[in-house]
Amino acid sequence: MRVLHVNTERTWRGGEQQVLYLMRGLAAAGVEQELLCQPDGVLATRAEQCGLAVWRRSMRGEVDLPAAWAIARRVRERGVDLIHMHTSHAHTLGVLGAKLAGGRRPATVVSRRVDFSIHKRRVLDFSRQKYTWGVDRILCVSETIRRVLLADGLGPGRLGVVHSGIDLGRFEGVVDRGADYRKEFGVPAGAPVIGNVAHCAAHKAQADLVAAAPAVLERHPEARLLVVGDGELLPALKAQAAELGVAERVLFPGFRTDVPALLRWFDVFCMPSRQEGLGTAVLDALALRRPVVATAAGGIPEMIDSGRHGLLVPPGDPPALAQALLWMLEHKPQAEAMGAAGRARVEAEFTAERMAQATLDEYRRLLGARQAGAVA
Repeated sequence: MRVLHVNTERTWRGGEQQVLYLMRGLAAAGVEQELLCQPDGVLATRAEQCGLAVWRRSMRGEVDLPAAWAIARRVRERGVDLIHMHTSHAHTLGVLGAKLAGGRRPATVVSRRVDFSIHKRRVLDFSRQKYTWGVDRILCVSETIRRVLLADGLGPGRLGVVHSGIDLGRFEGVVDRGADYRKEFGVPAGAPVIGNVAHCAAHKAQADLVAAAPAVLERHPEARLLVVGDGELLPALKAQAAELGVAERVLFPGFRTDVPALLRWFDVFCMPSRQEGLGTAVLDALALRRPVVATAAGGIPEMIDSGRHGLLVPPGDPPALAQALLWMLEHKPQAEAMGAAGRARVEAEFTAERMAQATLDEYRRLLGARQAGAVA
C-alpha cells in the first residue's frame, strides 16, 4: 500500500497534529507513505523530525493546476494507491491530481473535521459537487459530522467515522511548572486558574468565556482565566476583556509550545465552542486528568458524558458556562473524580494508536472493494 497524504496548512493546529499522529501510526504498521505539504509550513518540519517522508511543494489555493499536475505525476511515478486529503484545499487538489493521473486512478479519502454544513458557503453549489465528485470515502472525526453530511444529502455508503486520538506518551512525565507560571503571569499563590487552549476564532467562542468571566470573578476575585492561542479574533477578545473590566485577570499568552505543562497547571479546562468537529484539546486536558467544562457542541458529547467526565452546558450561554465553572472550582473532590474518569475514557477510546488502526482498516476496506470492482 502506497499512500500520499496532502495537507495545505502553513500553521499548526489540531488537524496538523492528527496528520502527524496518523502517519506515525501507519509507519509503525509498515505503510509506505509520503506527505505533501507547504514548504514553509510547521507540519513539514515536524514530520521530517519524526523521520517521515515529506514532499515540500507550494500549493497556492484550492485550484492550483500546476500543483494538481504535480500530484498526478507523483501518482504515476510512485504507483500511489490512495490519496488522503486532510484540508479543504487539499481535497480539491488531491481529487484533481487523481483524475489527471490517468490510467487506474488511486482511491481518494478526505478527512472532515468540522461540523458545519457543506453548503455554508455555497457558490454555484460547488460544495455539493466537491463532496460527490471523485471522492471514494469521507472520514468524519465524529458521529455528529457524519449526521451533518447525511442531512446535506451525501450517501451513507461514502461516510465513515474515525474519532481523532492523542498520543498519551506526550503527557507522561510533564513537569509541574506552576511556580514558574504564577511568576510569569502574575497569579497569586493559591489562586485558581481556568484555561482554554484553541485558535482564536468565532466558532471556538472564547468570547463566551470572556463574557462568563465577571460572574466567576465576582465569587472568586483572585482567580485567573487564560486564553491560550493566536488567531484573527485575539484583538477583539482583549478589547472585550478590557470593556468588561477584567483585563488584568483574563490573560492572553498567545501561541505557546508548552501546552502540556500549562494544562497540568490549570485547575479547570474550558472549551466554550459553538461549533466543534470533535475538539482534541479536550482530550489533551483529560489526558492530564483536568476537570473539563465544555459546551455540548458538535462532537464534544462523544468524548464527555456530562456529570461523569466533565460538565457540559448549551453552546452560546455564558451564564450557564459561568455556573459550571464555579461548580468545578467549589467542588474539588468531584471535579478531580471527573478528571480521572476522563483520563480512563481517553485511554480506552481516544488514543492515536486506535485512530491510526481505524484509519488503516478504512484504507484496506476501500482498496479491497476497488480490487473487487465494487468501487468505480
